[in-house]
Amino acid sequence: MKIEILTLFPEMFKGPFDESIVKRAIDKKLVEINIYNLRKWTKDKHRTVDDRPFGGGAGMVMMVEPIDRALRDLKTKAKSKIILLSPRGQVYNQQKAKQLSKLDHSILVCGHYEGVDERVSELVDEEISIGDYVLTGGEIPALAVVDSVVRLIPKVLEKPEAIEKESFSIHSPSRRGNALTLREGKSLLEYPQYTRPADYKGGKVPEVLLSGNHKKIDEWRLKKSLELTKRNRPDLLKSK
Repeated sequence: MKIEILTLFPEMFKGPFDESIVKRAIDKKLVEINIYNLRKWTKDKHRTVDDRPFGGGAGMVMMVEPIDRALRDLKTKAKSKIILLSPRGQVYNQQKAKQLSKLDHSILVCGHYEGVDERVSELVDEEISIGDYVLTGGEIPALAVVDSVVRLIPKVLEKPEAIEKESFSIHSPSRRGNALTLREGKSLLEYPQYTRPADYKGGKVPEVLLSGNHKKIDEWRLKKSLELTKRNRPDLLKSK
């Protein structure tokens, strides 16, 4: 997989991709990540990338021309997925991360300032937001998207089965008789996890996790996932 990032602040990406799982994926040549300064595609001596909005208003708007030039250069003959990180985009989730992890080539455009020229929307395939709040730019959202996508690429994680039992990947339960079973379509938050010591200052690990009875452990975990989801993210359980 190749991921290209267009940004006005390439220095913000120095460091995050040199650590942990993303670095291992790069070292294994499972992903290639390239950071580009959008100013490279400007023509004037001041390397201008923004201007005042027509009709007036506060702030500056990113210009369409440098972005258009950059995308024409970066798009490959194969299909490239072009994504604008924007607060007005569709809210990002684990399902979208899974979709993006199957791509061969994606280009992330980091918005900034008061926004981008509306004509940029005609150049991208979709707009993504990482939540209902406003950041100073699309750099932090781009980092979040890359991190969430790279870990889903096959062979990146040493224990790929872990992906199936984490938050937003655990399906909601239904009952068959007295047993809880998994149901497709809705996601749950991950169940509580514990490690040694089994008793820390009176806080004890639930007995079921020490029992060695894997069926009961699975049932307990599913029950706790449902309880946590109902309490913290009931929206995940609503009918779609």
